[in-house]
Formats: sequence, structure tokens, C-alpha cells
Amino acid sequence: MKWTYDWLKEYLDTKLSAVEIGDTLTRIGLEVDDVITPISPIAAKIVECKPLDGSDHLHVLMVDDGSKELRQVVCGAPNARVGLVSALAIPGCVIEGHEIQSGKLRGVLSNGMMCSERELGIGDDHSGIVELNPKTKLGSPVLDMKTVFEAGITPNRPDYLSVRGIARDLAAAGAGKYIGKEPVELKSVKSKRSVRVETDLCRVYRFAEIHDIKMAKSNNVIASRLAAIGINPKNAAIDATNYICYDMGQPMHCFDADEIDGDIIVRMAKNGEKFTDLFGAEHELKNTDIVIADASGVLALAGVVGGARAMTSDKTKNIILESAYFDPVAVRKTSKRIGLSTDSSYRYERGIDPTMTGRALSLAAKIIMDACGGKIVGTAISGKNDYKPRNIKYSPSLLMAKTGIDIDKKTQEKILKGLCYQIDIKKDSWIVTPPAARVDVEIPETVIADLIRIYGYDNIAKANKRTSGAIATAHDNFDIKTKILLAARGLNECQSFGFGNSAIEELLTDKSIIKVANPIVNDLDTVRNTLLENLLIAVANNEKRGYPDLNLFELGTVFDGDEPGRQHTQICIVRTGAISPKHWQNRNRNVDIYDVKADLIALMCGQNFTVGADGAPKWAHPFQYGKLVQGKKVIAEFGALHPAVAKKLHIKTPVVIAIVDDINNLPNAWKIKHETLSEFQPITRDFAFVVDDDTLASSLTGAAMAADKRITDATVFDSFNMGNGKKSIAFTITIIPTENMSDAELQKLQDSVIANVEKKCNAKIRDK
Repeated sequence: MKWTYDWLKEYLDTKLSAVEIGDTLTRIGLEVDDVITPISPIAAKIVECKPLDGSDHLHVLMVDDGSKELRQVVCGAPNARVGLVSALAIPGCVIEGHEIQSGKLRGVLSNGMMCSERELGIGDDHSGIVELNPKTKLGSPVLDMKTVFEAGITPNRPDYLSVRGIARDLAAAGAGKYIGKEPVELKSVKSKRSVRVETDLCRVYRFAEIHDIKMAKSNNVIASRLAAIGINPKNAAIDATNYICYDMGQPMHCFDADEIDGDIIVRMAKNGEKFTDLFGAEHELKNTDIVIADASGVLALAGVVGGARAMTSDKTKNIILESAYFDPVAVRKTSKRIGLSTDSSYRYERGIDPTMTGRALSLAAKIIMDACGGKIVGTAISGKNDYKPRNIKYSPSLLMAKTGIDIDKKTQEKILKGLCYQIDIKKDSWIVTPPAARVDVEIPETVIADLIRIYGYDNIAKANKRTSGAIATAHDNFDIKTKILLAARGLNECQSFGFGNSAIEELLTDKSIIKVANPIVNDLDTVRNTLLENLLIAVANNEKRGYPDLNLFELGTVFDGDEPGRQHTQICIVRTGAISPKHWQNRNRNVDIYDVKADLIALMCGQNFTVGADGAPKWAHPFQYGKLVQGKKVIAEFGALHPAVAKKLHIKTPVVIAIVDDINNLPNAWKIKHETLSEFQPITRDFAFVVDDDTLASSLTGAAMAADKRITDATVFDSFNMGNGKKSIAFTITIIPTENMSDAELQKLQDSVIANVEKKCNAKIRDK
């Protein structure tokens, strides 16, 4: 998206410089790639013109550009002559995208370039250099060179594809005051010609028929702005549609009314129907393309490109000006299929303001008639025109819950109203209605994103300091907790593409394969139905490069179908090769299924389960497979990779796998404790008890730990047979104090341990 600084200031009363405007836009979410203030070509008089030796058309000119010294320029224009005042682009000027530099042409120095109308961007004439008024002051700028902004627009912000939309956002961010006035829609004028919409993919279609125009050039303001952003001005009618496209974000088209056969019909194309666009290219249409047609055939591909028939020219006397809303998906499909992207399709694909068609038509008609005269002889409208504002339930407290940033209600209200939201406040429950141009705003989270970006990301750190006690930490998130646990078990997280390979999926699972209609590459032709395939590809690639020992996991979305909501979150663990690097002191072993079984047991967090071994999936070795079950619900599966699958994927290293197909199957009581470390050092105490020969040591340590919650560990360090059916068991307990403990409190804890063990284990404390 390009626009000029003076164009922006038509709608924004601001004292900020162009650079400051660019910085502000980047801060609130529109990344400005460049702010360009170009050098204008200057008026220069030819004082000497000689043919260049060895050339039949080049001349060596000496020109007076108002400086004290003449400048030598090589020029091939046939109208170059002594006394002509023309436009000189000195080194540093950018002409048609190329920076002019001093250099030699056929061995002769050329210190600049004389320019034609087309090279200056003020017309189509390229037959010779432009001829200026002989009284023009030498050295004065030929063009009103404008400061130009260039920015990349993300698909979710189509409102930024209009100068007015950018001005509104800047005003909301405090960069100035929005001063734009919306044009009033045209009054209805009875027309001899009608429009008929025959497809639901066109919400509304309007036109205004204007007769008796005398085609002229656009005024200097419009022409210079279009030229500055790289659009060559043609005539007032064509320029008006281009100008409105950038000014209001509404694509438009202009037809020669005398070339249209009867009424206008908006319909779907017929398979095989032919159409020649205004560039002269012929297209074979499909019944998925929306077209503008008359009784004789197709006039234009809706939202993409006009046709050669009925195109506007300098000889046109009567025009039909259209303004419509076409379905974004349909326009996108047509544009991609024929390989043609235009300013119009670029906007329709992202979604335009559905309420803009009438106002845009009014302003475009005014621009044309101001320059060319004429009279509106008819207007028409057709379509459902069924736009309904989106009402979103929102609570100001939701911002704090989602982001941990506390912005008071009045500030939130001010920001939203500055962004042209309508707000119905009912205590803590708000109904917010975004402006029609914000087609991206459908859920409360987008409202929050607007609040944060306008509030300022640079203010978030300050807000955090004020609300540090209430900020939700990332560790409160279930997925993050899971990742922390798995990482603590020596696993490394992977993040792979959301796409899959249908051939590999058929090897691994019986789940439905969801094909992608237009895959990025042939090997990624599905949306993945399992995380395992991409992890196995990673294993194969690492093994080829000499890294066979891997411990990987991924937590991500897998898809059950091609409809919204047909998806769930899966966990996949893959361990390969040896459990540790080779070392002369250690005996090593390869991973086995009990390693991944242990990973799953850790995820169960102490919940009860049973282990089954029936119904092995396609990826699993039939005799090295198990699953964790609660009742009839399968919580997770684990096993070794099937040898046939390993062979087809060229994996030679032992691979063991664990899968939690849906994390919602994990127990509801799943928790990971993140206790705050005590500031007090741990205390250890040793105990020895005499018990019966058949008493388990774990019974004693369990009873000891149950005596007080501050006891975090109990470890057996000695055991021996005392005869007479008795044995001695000694263990150490570890106490983590939560506050200072006196000797009396510590003695009390020790007594409770002795009492609990003696009572529950038929034990007796050993004196010696």
C-alpha cells in the first residue's frame, strides 16, 4: 500500500512529521517499509544540440539548469533542439523506478536525463521529451514531488488499504484529529437501464450512468498523487476509479455506456465462456467466476479486471460507473486461477467495507463531473444488501484475564470509540460493534488486540509493574505445564508443519486423510491427522546426518475433518537410539518401550490405570505395544515402531513411540505443582526401627512421610536381620521448613514420625 503525506493530511489534522507518522504507524501495527521524499526533475534549457558521432538518433546536449555551469546530457528524443525548455532528471532522481546516475553512453558522458511525459508520470506521450513553457524558471522543480509512504498490509487489516482508514487509526493513536467528511450517497435517478444480480456472491451492485462528458485530464491534486504512488494518470474517469480505490478502499470500474448492450447482469460465468480483458489477454471462464455481462456477453470479471469491450477511452462520451461488493473467496479463486492480481482483487480478497459502495459511487461521480462535466441520467441498485453489524459480547475484565495488563474501563472505552466502535455499556457486560470496514473483528480477542496496540506495547512494562500481583503467568497454562514436565524428562520439543504427507499417513494410521486442494508442495498434500509422521521424518533426516540418538516430543493440533472445529490436540513422544552418549565408564543400552511408558506414567500424575496390549495401530510393532486404559477409555498408547514402517521410511535406529491422541483424555485431576522454593535450608533426621521380617521398607517410609506435610522425602540407608523373626530398617527423612523451627517444634515433628511408624507398622524405635 502506498500513499502520500499530503493525501493523508487531507483527513488527518496533525503536526507530526512524515517520519514520526511512520514510527507511529509501526508502533500500532502497520509496519511502514519506507518513507520516500524523491528529488524532482528540474526545468532546463537546451543551449547546444549536436549529433553524436556514430549514431543516427542520439544527440549531445548542453543544457542550462539554472546553475552557473552547463550540464552535458546524451538524448535520443527527436524533438530535442536549441532553445527548448524541458525536464531534466539530475543524478539522484528516480524515473520509472530507476535512479538516474552519471555515466557514459557510447563513450560520451551523460550527466542526467531529459524526460518525456510518460517518464515523468504525467501522461502517456513518449514520442519525445516534454516541452515546457519557455518562460519557466530554469532550475525550478517540474513536478510537485510528494513524500510517499510504503507499507506492507497484513491480510487481517483490509481497512489499512485506504488512506481514510489509516488516518482514522492514527487519530485513535493520538497522532492527530480525523477531519475526513463522508460523501452523501447519490439521489436516485430513474434509469432506462437496469441491473440484475443473479448470484448470492454479489451482495450489492450499484451504478450511475453519466452522459455528455468531455473527457479531460484529472486535476493536479489527483494526478500528482496517483503518479507519486506509481499509477500513471490516464483521464479523469479512469483516474477517479483508481483514486477511490486507494482513498476509500472501494474498487470501482468505468464502462463506455455506448458499448453496452441493454441492461447489466451480474451472474456466474458459463463453463467455456470466452472473455478478453482490457490488457488484450483472452481467458476461458468457469462457472465459479462472477462476471458483469450484458445481452452480448461478458463485460468484466467481477472484482478482478475489466474487459476490452466497453472499456473507457479518451473518446468516451457516456459512461457507466459501477460500485459493488463481491464475495472475497470467489474473487480470490478467479484471480489465482487466471494468474492476475489487481488493486481491485487485492482488496476484494481481503474484504472491503460492505457499506461503502454508495458513498464511493457518489464521490467518484463528483470527481468525474468536476473535470469532464456531464449529467447523471440514471442510477440503479440490485442485490440483497443484507449487511448486519456484528455485535460482540465483551467485558473490560477480559483484557486483564487474557493479557495480564490492567487498563481501566474509561481508557478502554476511549480507545474503542476512537477506533469508531459503537459501545452499549451495561455494567461489566459491554456490547461492542466494530466499524463496517473492520471485517477482521469477530471475537472479543480481536477487540483486546486493538486495545493493546493503541494503548501501546511500550506501555505494557509499566502496566506490569503496577499489576504484578495479579498477572497470570505462562505456567498456569495446561500446555505449558505439559511441555515443562516432558522437557524435565530429557525430551526436546519439536514444532512441525500443520501439513502432512498422505502416503506416510496411510502407513501409520487408519484415520481419515484430509487432502489439501492447493498444497504448497506435493509432499505436504494433507492437513495432518497425526503428529507422528513429521517426527519420524525428523528421525530419518537426523539419522542420515549421523545423529541417531534423539528424544523428541511435540504437542500440537491434528485434524479430524475439513470443517471448522474438526480438530484436537495431540501429544507425541519419540525416543531413538541409545539412552546416553558412549562413555568408557558407563554401560549403555538402546531405548525400549518402557522408557516411553514411563513418560506416559509421568503424565498420569499418580492417576490409576490399567495396561492393555490388544488392537495395535499400524505404526506399532504387534508384539511390542501397550496402552494405558481407564475403564473403557484409552488414555494413551506406546510401543516400538513397526519394522515395515521403519524400512519404508529408511530408519535403521530403534524407535519407541508414545501417543496421547487427545490431551482431553488425560485425567481431569492432572496437575503439576510449581511450589515456591523455601528460603529455609532442608533438615535431615535418621531413624531406625525394629519390625517383623515380612514388613516392607516402603511401609515405614510411607508412614514417616504421612506424619507431616513438611517431610518431602524418606530414603532407606540400612537394613539387617536381627534374628527371632525381627529385622532393623533405618532411613533418613528430609524436612523442608516453611518458617523458622525451634528445637521444641523439631522434636515434636520427630515424635510424630515415631508414633506414626510404630502405630501403622507394628514397629518399635531402636535405641541402639
